[in-house]
Amino acid sequence: MTAHSFTDRFVERRLKRSSQIIRELQDELRITNDQLEFITDDANDKEIRAMVAETPNAALEHHEAQRHLEVLQRHQDHLMNAIADHQVAQDQLLDKLTS
Repeated sequence: MTAHSFTDRFVERRLKRSSQIIRELQDELRITNDQLEFITDDANDKEIRAMVAETPNAALEHHEAQRHLEVLQRHQDHLMNAIADHQVAQDQLLDKLTS
């Protein structure tokens, strides 16, 4: 076995793993996007209720919903950045394989 074929096999294994990770991250991103849609609607509803009701309890519910929305948005950003990073790494591996 030549060093080149050993390197190719190693790169191919890393490419397979990278593809799997990207698929998993994309699946998680789809779920997160669905959750974000729901949580955004919920936060908007609670914001309206807080303005209309003007009670401490309604304001607290809105604040908690808004905080949950922000956490989910940060998670979405993290997933999108992770996918982009893995795609760059995958492109680099493909370049190694084809060079």
